[in-house]
Amino acid sequence: MNDSPANPGVILSLRFAFRLSLAAFAFALTGAVPVLADFRLCNNSSSRSSVAIAYTDGATWVTEGWWNLKQGACETLLRGPLAAQYYYVYAMDERGGEWKGKAYMCTRDREFRIEGRENCLVRGYDRTGFFEIDTGKDARNWTVQLTDTNQPGQR
Repeated sequence: MNDSPANPGVILSLRFAFRLSLAAFAFALTGAVPVLADFRLCNNSSSRSSVAIAYTDGATWVTEGWWNLKQGACETLLRGPLAAQYYYVYAMDERGGEWKGKAYMCTRDREFRIEGRENCLVRGYDRTGFFEIDTGKDARNWTVQLTDTNQPGQR
């Protein structure tokens, strides 16, 4: 039988692991949840809606669509911290209603990801008016609320 004291490195490792476990347990008790940083859209209108988004990646404009959201559904359109202050959204519902604006971007009838916003018709795309979302200079996430009044709500 070995009567020598336990290895001090093992004791320190066990103490560190115990403290780490306590910290994780305390974090779980507070109910703290990591903050997600995304650009989301919620369809609070009374019918199914199709949504497209446009944004700049710093070098070029990108337009993507379509997300089909049933009434009351929310969808993350872009994941991660917001990289720009301005984003653009276009939506239409199954009854012919639209959420649109004066910022023209390229779109198409089926699912798409289009780079550039110039010469849409010449390049074989539709030219669609998007409404502007100003997220502010320091926003990390944003949610757009579509409502039946055709006035997009934001928070």
